[in-house]
Amino acid sequence: MRRVSFLLKVKADRAEEYSARHAHVWPDMLAALRETGWRNYSLFLRPDGLLVGYFETDDLDAALAGMASREVNTRWQNEMAQFFEGLGGGAPDEGITPLQEVFHLD
Repeated sequence: MRRVSFLLKVKADRAEEYSARHAHVWPDMLAALRETGWRNYSLFLRPDGLLVGYFETDDLDAALAGMASREVNTRWQNEMAQFFEGLGGGAPDEGITPLQEVFHLD
């Protein structure tokens, strides 16, 4: 099992709406995440828009590819793209660059 953490930047003036959208994630999006191997997935958002993501998976490449192949993910990413800075026109999930884990207390 691999623990994955990543950073993205939500537009500070859109942070409240971004949070509200995640209070009602589409059921088919939740199912797709589970079916493609994403577990224990959390997002943490600072008021200035710094977003920290964390999830666990057995195979990161397969989990990312699995979601990339899902139509519901394409729709979700298109909906969420408006909230982010610095994506260069890409989808938010394309901005996931795993951070190096330097410590873990088991």
